[in-house]
Amino acid sequence: MNQTSQTDPDVWLEDALKEYGESRNQTIRDQILERTDWLAARSARRFSDSGEPFDDLLQVARLGLFKALERFDPSMGVPFGAYATPTVVGELRRHFRDHTWSVHVPRRAKDLRPTVNAAVQELGATLGRSPTVDEVASHLDISPEAVLEAMDANAAYRAHSLDPATSAHVASVDSAIEGSLDRDVVSKLLEQLPARERKVLFLRFYEELSQAQIAEQIGTSQVHVGRILTSSLEKLRRLVDSNT
Repeated sequence: MNQTSQTDPDVWLEDALKEYGESRNQTIRDQILERTDWLAARSARRFSDSGEPFDDLLQVARLGLFKALERFDPSMGVPFGAYATPTVVGELRRHFRDHTWSVHVPRRAKDLRPTVNAAVQELGATLGRSPTVDEVASHLDISPEAVLEAMDANAAYRAHSLDPATSAHVASVDSAIEGSLDRDVVSKLLEQLPARERKVLFLRFYEELSQAQIAEQIGTSQVHVGRILTSSLEKLRRLVDSNT
């Protein structure tokens, strides 16, 4: 590593990631994990009011950080923090799904969740737009209340609620797509989208800002941000499908 990297943490991390990518040296790996442990701690703190012991959450988050490092490719041009955070948060969400979901979600909603998500995707492909709650209910021959319960279960599954002001329409799009997009693939496909759409997706799914915060940053309305997210996610879904 060059001398600048000894005094500049960002330069050190960039050099260390490149070196680890080439050598897979365990000493360098451990140094990277130690210096980026704050990413795991920050993500774990987001779930600190869940009732789970913080030390347990931190261990889960550190596992996610390790997995992110093992998959990280410096040539992608994505900052390590932006790449690692979704993996760390995803590991925490899986922990809640596997260990605490049944405590917080009614059995009926838990059982209906995959069926409702599949119906949302099927109707979305047929209609060319996200279906309404009533359309999903009619398609499955269940009540709209049951559909809403299943959509609420999506929020519990992610252990992180969507924006308080988000409509059911956008919630159904977010929840249906989150499980179908591989973040590793998405990070490579984002460059194929217009700059504005890339920025909105990055702020929403990597920086995890609310739609209101994104609207303030890019100077538009929250409703328009929701439309950008919907159209951009549909484009990404098509790109993912064409690359699989």
